[in-house]
Amino acid sequence: MKIILRVFLISLAFLMTLAMLAPTTTVAQDSEPIVIGASLPLTGAFSIAGEKHAEGYQLCVDLINASEQKLLGRPVELIVSDNRSDVEQALAQHERLINQDNVDLLFGTFSSRLTFPTSAIAEQNEMVLPIPAGGALRIYEQGYEYLFYFQQNAGEFVGDTPVQMLVDLVGQDSDDFPATAAVVHADDFFANAIADGLLGNEVLDPGTGEAILDLAPGSLADAGIEVVFTERWPGEGFSDWLVLANSIKRSEAEFIIGLTASPEEAIQLTRAMQTVDYQPKYVYLSQGTQSEYLEGVGDAAEGVLIHSSWHLEANFEGVFLGEPFTNQDFIDAYGEAYDGALPDEDVAIPFSLCMGMTQAVEAVGSTDNTAIRDWFAARTEEEPVRTILGTFYWDERGLPINRVFLMTQWQNGELEFVYPLGEFPGTVDLLYPKPEW
Repeated sequence: MKIILRVFLISLAFLMTLAMLAPTTTVAQDSEPIVIGASLPLTGAFSIAGEKHAEGYQLCVDLINASEQKLLGRPVELIVSDNRSDVEQALAQHERLINQDNVDLLFGTFSSRLTFPTSAIAEQNEMVLPIPAGGALRIYEQGYEYLFYFQQNAGEFVGDTPVQMLVDLVGQDSDDFPATAAVVHADDFFANAIADGLLGNEVLDPGTGEAILDLAPGSLADAGIEVVFTERWPGEGFSDWLVLANSIKRSEAEFIIGLTASPEEAIQLTRAMQTVDYQPKYVYLSQGTQSEYLEGVGDAAEGVLIHSSWHLEANFEGVFLGEPFTNQDFIDAYGEAYDGALPDEDVAIPFSLCMGMTQAVEAVGSTDNTAIRDWFAARTEEEPVRTILGTFYWDERGLPINRVFLMTQWQNGELEFVYPLGEFPGTVDLLYPKPEW
């Protein structure tokens, strides 16, 4: 009898132990982190933008983890790998993030050059690839279903905005309207894309060589601006900036369009034009919204125009963790995290992307990538994704619908918002023609 009682008590104790452990085990499972992977260019040619993209992703993750509800009640872990601005590294890291680290979600990288090849890996693995900075149209003409771009439009259509700004704000009948233009650009996916739109080139499928889209006559010809000089410089390592600047000067073009692959190239091109003392009416660059650009060129930034996806004064209201979250909320959160510093678009764009992914995960109630893909694809003008960059819904290629770029201009050491007019308070008058260097 004693033996039977002893066995009973041992069994009872064992069952009680299991009962006590069961809730603990459930909580542990529920609190396992949602793991997000990103391969970013933290070093190399794209490092300025890459580091800021990492800041934008990390700020979003930190805010999620600081909230009571987390994301689906779970904390978020961000894995960032440095691809060193190198295609092979980016490819290998995407493979590792998906197949070894088993990340739940991917966040995109910076640059079309890195996004084009890595998009294939995401598609093969049926992983949603939200893209912060990869706008070349050829990325979206591959027939992929898991790509979603979190900027205004494909690179081929970026040039429409600065040209239309001059039409609207200067006027084609004005003596200050440029009659001629020079288009110089890096041999880079995104820079080539903008140049194609401005010049009216055909967009070719890199695999077949067939035309995807005929952009003739191009934004410049459409506005009556004659292109008198074009040149494309090779990618990384280009150093003949003074030679290029002298060639631009000899063209006597009134409107200089410099399509650089990085802020550093924008700095070098600006310095070179200043050195050869060329004084065009207008200078538009594809990079240069960053504080590093102002630090690099100083007063030479005055009057320089740059397109942008974001600005301090464009106070869009998004949704974050189920609550309204404005652009000002983002600015305040960044300042608190970085000792009062102000963010720029290379932080705002990835943060906006993270907001969008958070909305998708909450809407489908899981990190199932096919469900997230279907939810993104079902967004409409009435039911969009809402971010600090504005609202997003996409066409079947993954390109946003009904989005217009912002135009900014350096004035008195501040990056001012000059176009389009009427959307937000805070726009300032366009400074034209550009002051002399």
